[in-house]
Amino acid sequence: MNWMELGKEVIEGKELNETEALSILESDDDELLSLLQGAFMIRKHYFGKKVKLNKIINTKSGLCPEDCGYCSQSSVSTAPIEKYAMMDKDTIVEGAERAYKQNVRTYCIVASGRGPLNRDLNTVIEAVKEIKSNYNMKICACLGILNDKQAQSLKEAGVERYNHNINTSSDHHSQITNSHTYEDRVATLEKVKTAGISPCSGVIVGMGESRHDIIKMAEALREINADSIPVNFLHAIPGTPLEHLDELNPRYCLKVLALFRYINPTKEIRISGGREVNLRSLQPLGLYAANSIFVGDYLTTDGQETNADNQILEDLGFEIDFLNEPVQV
Repeated sequence: MNWMELGKEVIEGKELNETEALSILESDDDELLSLLQGAFMIRKHYFGKKVKLNKIINTKSGLCPEDCGYCSQSSVSTAPIEKYAMMDKDTIVEGAERAYKQNVRTYCIVASGRGPLNRDLNTVIEAVKEIKSNYNMKICACLGILNDKQAQSLKEAGVERYNHNINTSSDHHSQITNSHTYEDRVATLEKVKTAGISPCSGVIVGMGESRHDIIKMAEALREINADSIPVNFLHAIPGTPLEHLDELNPRYCLKVLALFRYINPTKEIRISGGREVNLRSLQPLGLYAANSIFVGDYLTTDGQETNADNQILEDLGFEIDFLNEPVQV
C-alpha cells in the first residue's frame, strides 16, 4: 500500500473501505514509518504541528454500580483504589488553576457512576461557572448517562464538551459490560449534541476485540461525528475482570492511532489512558498521527510527569495548541 497516496486521497475526501482499513492494522512493521508519514500528512493538513493538552480531575472515585470489566471503579472490581464522594466546588476550581498553569486548555471533570446525582451535577455546574469566569479554558464533563435536562444544564453553565466513550464495538460490547447497552452510550452522545455540546467519545483497545471491531469503532465514531476521540490502550489493573489481558505492543498501538487518523481525518485524536505502559519508548511517534494528549494522572492510574510530556513536544519540534482550533496549512 502507498500510504502517502492514501493519505492524499483521504484529504481529498476519500473514506477507507474495509480492506484498506484492515491493511493498516495488518501492515508489516517495516512499513510503520511510511504508514505514520501518511497519517502525519493528514494530521498536519488539519492541525499543523500543534498538540492539545488535556487534564483529568477525578471528582468522584469508585462507588460505581456498573460492571465494566476494564474499570477499577466498577462494582465487580476488587482493585484497592481510593474511594470518595463528590469533591466540593473549590477543590475542582483549584484543580483547574493548577492545570491552567501547566498550559492545559481542556479541563476534564470526571465522576464515577451510572449518571450524576442532582447534588453532584449542581456542584459541577457551580464549579464550571467559576472556572469559566477566571480562566480561558475549555471544559469537558464526563459524568455518565445524561437526560435531556441535565445536558441542557451543563451547556448553560459553560460546558463545551461532553465525554462518553463507546469504549468498544457494538458487537463486542456485551463482553465488556452488561449493566448498560451500547445504545445507551450513543443516546447520551445524541443528547449532548442536541443541547449544543461538542461530543467527545473514544475507545479502549486491547480488551479482547478483533481487528474488525477496532475498524467498526473508528467508523462508528465517524458516524456519531465525535469531535474529540480519546484512544485508550488497556492498562490491565489487578482486581478487574480484564486483569489477565496483555495483547498489545507499541507498534500495533501506533497502527491503531494511524487507523483512527485515516478514518477520522479532521477530528481531535487524543492518545489517552495506557499510553505510558503500552507505547512505552515509542510514545513520541504517536503524535505523528494524534494531535492531543492527556497530561498528568488518569482516574486511578498514574500518568507521566508533565515535564516529560513537554520534553517530548520540544524534541519533536511540536508546539502546544492554546487556541483549541484546527489550523489549515
